[in-house]
Amino acid sequence: MKKLLATAAFAVTAATGLVAPAMAQEPAACGDITITEMDWASAAIVTNVAKFLMEQGYGCSVTAIPSATTPAMVSVAETGKPDIVTEVWTNGNPGYDELSAAGKVVTLADVLSDGGVQGFYVPTFLVEEHPQLATIEGILDNPDLVENRLHSCPVGWACQDTATAYARAAGFEEADIEIFQHGSGETLAGSMASAVESREPWFGYYWEPTSIMGKYDMTKVDLGPFDQAIFECNSDPDCEEVGMTSYPVVPVKTVVTTTFAEDHPVLTGLLDNVRFTNAQMSEVLAWQEENSASVEEAAVYFLSNYSDAWQSWISDEARAKLAGLLQ
Repeated sequence: MKKLLATAAFAVTAATGLVAPAMAQEPAACGDITITEMDWASAAIVTNVAKFLMEQGYGCSVTAIPSATTPAMVSVAETGKPDIVTEVWTNGNPGYDELSAAGKVVTLADVLSDGGVQGFYVPTFLVEEHPQLATIEGILDNPDLVENRLHSCPVGWACQDTATAYARAAGFEEADIEIFQHGSGETLAGSMASAVESREPWFGYYWEPTSIMGKYDMTKVDLGPFDQAIFECNSDPDCEEVGMTSYPVVPVKTVVTTTFAEDHPVLTGLLDNVRFTNAQMSEVLAWQEENSASVEEAAVYFLSNYSDAWQSWISDEARAKLAGLLQ
């Protein structure tokens, strides 16, 4: 896949199935739109997919603004821009809470339809061989099947505290399961990759959507029903009343300013439809990593391979315009 630069959109070679139209179109009928391009891969892909659809399907002029969650929320509060904020993880996000309470933003789709997911995982092939490993009780009863080790987060990560709390609550020490603290996110991911490719046991903390979860078939261990109070305690290093609960699923939303929603109801409807499953996003992230691709190329990969998904997001008129891109 090769990216061909154009003024306001990107194109790809015919092999991708998408070719950009000539850019000498009329000025954007929907006006100038601003959208965040957050500093993590999945959010950047969401932005570039939405940008492409708005430009090519709805005739907009869209500017992607590099940002991160806190600066984006501050900018919306102070200037009313950008118009669209992609992939807002709504838990523990005071900026979002304040803007929402003040009526300055409208919350749209669960852009990650499964939500942000985290927990303890084992390779699926291991569960197929030993079905008891699908639950924390089965792991505690058979620690040797996971090599008596939990692969945990690096020091300083929030998940280090929660993993340690879960280990204490479950009785890992009594079950002779050690906590192996990785020195970086890269070594944590590398340990999973090495184990799965060698078909060796692995048990550890991870999250999705991520590229590695798109590459390898992993099973999330059942930690029991979710309890907010227990999880809050498990997240606080000073709380003593730790217990067992599943990790929460974090809602991940698309947010637009109230002004944008009022001025652009059609685009608001489009953005309210834009939803990626974790499996879709993880697969795209895995492709991007394996091919050293840009976020624009990853967006095109999604558009090329998941047309059944995105064609249901857009209006009939936009679908007609985009039909010319599909060859």
